[in-house]
Amino acid sequence: MPGVRPPQEAPTSRSDAELIAGLRRIVGNEHCLTRPEDLFAYGCDALTLDAQRPAAIVLPESTEQVASAVALCAYLQRPFVPRGAGTGLSGGAHPTPGAVVISLTRMRRILSIDADDRIAIVQPGVVNADLSAAVAHHGLFYAPDPSSQQVCTIGGNVAENSGGPHTLKYGTTTDHVIALEIVLPSGDVVRVGSDTGFAAGYDLTGVAVGSEGTLGIVTEVTVRLSPIPEAVETLLAIFDDVPSACRLVGRIIESGMVPASLEVIDRRTIEAVEASVYRAGLPQDAGAVLIIELDGAACELQAQLERVRAFAYEEGVRGLEVARDDAERARFWRARKGAFGALGRLAPDLYVHDAVVPRTKLPEILEKICEIGDRHRLRLSNVFHAGDGNLHPNISFDRRDPDELARVIEAGREILELCVAAGGVLTGEHGVGNEKRDYMGLVFDDVDLDAMRRLRDVWNPDGLCNPDKIMPTTRPCMESNPKARGYDAVPID
Repeated sequence: MPGVRPPQEAPTSRSDAELIAGLRRIVGNEHCLTRPEDLFAYGCDALTLDAQRPAAIVLPESTEQVASAVALCAYLQRPFVPRGAGTGLSGGAHPTPGAVVISLTRMRRILSIDADDRIAIVQPGVVNADLSAAVAHHGLFYAPDPSSQQVCTIGGNVAENSGGPHTLKYGTTTDHVIALEIVLPSGDVVRVGSDTGFAAGYDLTGVAVGSEGTLGIVTEVTVRLSPIPEAVETLLAIFDDVPSACRLVGRIIESGMVPASLEVIDRRTIEAVEASVYRAGLPQDAGAVLIIELDGAACELQAQLERVRAFAYEEGVRGLEVARDDAERARFWRARKGAFGALGRLAPDLYVHDAVVPRTKLPEILEKICEIGDRHRLRLSNVFHAGDGNLHPNISFDRRDPDELARVIEAGREILELCVAAGGVLTGEHGVGNEKRDYMGLVFDDVDLDAMRRLRDVWNPDGLCNPDKIMPTTRPCMESNPKARGYDAVPID
């Protein structure tokens, strides 16, 4: 997690006046924002640390306008940063000083829906949940469902390879994107992938998904749609502690069942939810609740439901509720989807971590994460995708307190090191951005990182497209094991 850096001076190779005049010719005065309050609002995404002031914000409405704005930035050697709804949690949309933020929120049209082939073509500013609403009458939906799906955009989901509570069964964004239109950092426009989902040669669609806007700007997305399941059963299992909930998760997975979702909410999160507008009637004395969702053919679900019920009681469940209808199902999910909003009431800032560990190690890792929070005297809570081991330790804090901020940064580092040492990875769905950039050496050695840099440089040779993301600005200094923990950071030459 980055610290707070002092504002830096903007590049001066070309004047801001020349840049802004050119951008206004492309998108019009109304859609080129330069007022201080506008620049402030676009200085960061949902990771509020390390905000920087951009030179301008442009809001194009077409691929042609995006390409023209990018070409102008390339000509003037100005960095530029693509941005969606700004809900990202890893600093992926943070501008560098003097950069142009290219906001794609006006590009929000669903261009076509092919219900027979189950595909849709959308612009990047389409809100995630709106796509499912638009195809529901065809008996279809768009499966990736980040907790912010009511506001996050498909383009941002592509950039971060977003997941969500139903990732366990349906996968992340990359499993549902089959073709892209991309404006390269030169201003050229290319198309990768195909509407069939098959394309000869290298999988450039797979390369672009999850590249966090460092290879180009996506201006059109072709996605797979999924049939709405015939039946859904949603259960709320109440436990005295988190490890018991995690053991039930293990039992379910070991049985061969593949639930749509297995989500754990701990006591501190329950308390925050029940004190907020997202209250869902959860027992505040529970140590944890586990949301279990099964979907599929109606003839299969009753047997699965009974197996889950038996496993739950064997693992000491304190209470087990089965949603009787859609309204009750929505109540269960309101607690999960509203968790981050509820936690936002506890302090001015919320650091939402995102790391993945082997599912079998969840109980011990969670215990150690809580120990880290307690040792640093921090208010830490957990809500996570238990089915695939994707953890979200959340730290509520006040960045105006330098001592507390330092403790948050140190705790974040320790959590990442703990998860990697357990055989995990740095991120499951939020991306690397600038938050985890300088921790990439925990997982990758110099050879790995050099290969990534060379790939990036082929697409983005001048480094103007979303600079200072993913690739570390420091590297491990080590004698024998290049992936060893406990390195000293040294500047890259």
